[in-house]
Amino acid sequence: MTYLLALDQGTSSSRSIVFDAQGRTVAHAQLELPQMYPQPGWVEHDPLEIWRTQVSTAREALLKAGITAAQVSAIGITNQRETTVVWNRLTGAPIHHAIVWQDRRAEPTCVELRERGLAGTIQAKTGLLVDAYFSGTKLKWILDNVAGARGLADAGELAFGTVDCWLMWQLTKGKVHATDVSNASRTMLFNVHTNTWDADLLKELGIPASMMPKVQPSSSLFGEIHPDVLGHPVRIGGVAGDQQSALFGQACFKAGMVKNTYGTGCFMLMHTGSEFQTSGNGLITTSAAQVSLTPEFAIEGSVFVGGAVVQWLRDGLHAIKTSDEVQALAESVPDSGGVVVVPAFTGLGAPYWKPDARGTITGLTRGSTVAHIARAALESIAFQSAALLNAMGRDLSAANGAAVRELRVDGGASGNDFLMQFQADLLGIPVVRPETTETTALGAAYLAGLSTGVFHSCEQLSQLWQVERKFEPNLPSARVAERMLQWEHAVAQATH
Repeated sequence: MTYLLALDQGTSSSRSIVFDAQGRTVAHAQLELPQMYPQPGWVEHDPLEIWRTQVSTAREALLKAGITAAQVSAIGITNQRETTVVWNRLTGAPIHHAIVWQDRRAEPTCVELRERGLAGTIQAKTGLLVDAYFSGTKLKWILDNVAGARGLADAGELAFGTVDCWLMWQLTKGKVHATDVSNASRTMLFNVHTNTWDADLLKELGIPASMMPKVQPSSSLFGEIHPDVLGHPVRIGGVAGDQQSALFGQACFKAGMVKNTYGTGCFMLMHTGSEFQTSGNGLITTSAAQVSLTPEFAIEGSVFVGGAVVQWLRDGLHAIKTSDEVQALAESVPDSGGVVVVPAFTGLGAPYWKPDARGTITGLTRGSTVAHIARAALESIAFQSAALLNAMGRDLSAANGAAVRELRVDGGASGNDFLMQFQADLLGIPVVRPETTETTALGAAYLAGLSTGVFHSCEQLSQLWQVERKFEPNLPSARVAERMLQWEHAVAQATH
């Protein structure tokens, strides 16, 4: 048997999954990753803990699968994006904690870039809006604020990387300093048209080019892990940021195919092929996972609070004891009774971009119960995702007159049948849930398998992708329009 090992390094945990040559899960292991909040708005991870938890889960997954590293054809890596690590090339030691994607400390630099009129140039080159979310300004903060960092960087002694890059450095004991196009495209320093680091953007942020990793296609040979790590050398054959990896794992290889990951937040990506398309509807353009040197793109939007609204029902309102109870409570009433929840706990993401919005519950009457609020909270995940897909649909139609035909779904909350049915109803297109919802890790395994001959083509991967359930829309269009209007009215109230 041929096996593939996916390392899935996320924000809250490190996971490893062993897949067989049919893309089926054989074994998995997971460890929580400690979070650090040194100041309000600051979020950090210990890079050494990222490495320790990741390698521990890799060893455990192999043990659970009853195989050795010698039976693994290749390793694929997928990771939390934008999180920034800087380390000393000579010692391999990080010079600061990793600054996590959620961290907002670099906002003053972003304000300065906008005031200098650079937002348009940055978006044209990188596809990104100027925001502290991305890695470039985080890297600048480390160079400006860690004692001695600037001098070491100028002397060529420091290395920068996103989490994938840091893991590869560790796995190869410093032999490989590389990343893939999908992760590079999240730094605000990468020209996605030429697939190269942009000299002008590096200069604007005062970042020496010597710090930057080599950039490769997502499916390519990055190197070989040191035999000490897992007991046998194994090729690293695939790397992609988590959301691009999930798009690949969902077999969304063609323009117009869309996936939505329902996690703590929701991340929706639409493949746009080899066309670089700037959104006219508040979304960003990013590099998709690539199997060749030809650039491929996706349009992306993020919902800040998705499944986290269920945690709020459990921990904040104490409406449920466990997250699993929410569907039964929501279905105990025939509808939300006019109640609308806008879970703007941390502002509203795409397509609204209202950072100062705050959560609201509207439409309450004397007859409203906790069940109505629970139903409205679940519905809010679908409403936000519908607003995103409608924005993407407008972008797609403007580009080539085409329409989105279905939505492929994954992530924890995609297991909620009520939510998926309501999502299909709002969108008026089928919502399709695959047999394997571990699509982030699966995408990394697919990328690694393609570069090492386990798989031969994307067409073969499309055939491996299997439907577990398809949710067909059955709400009349007039009723959908009415519900979306109700939602937009509630959003307007949350943003004033």
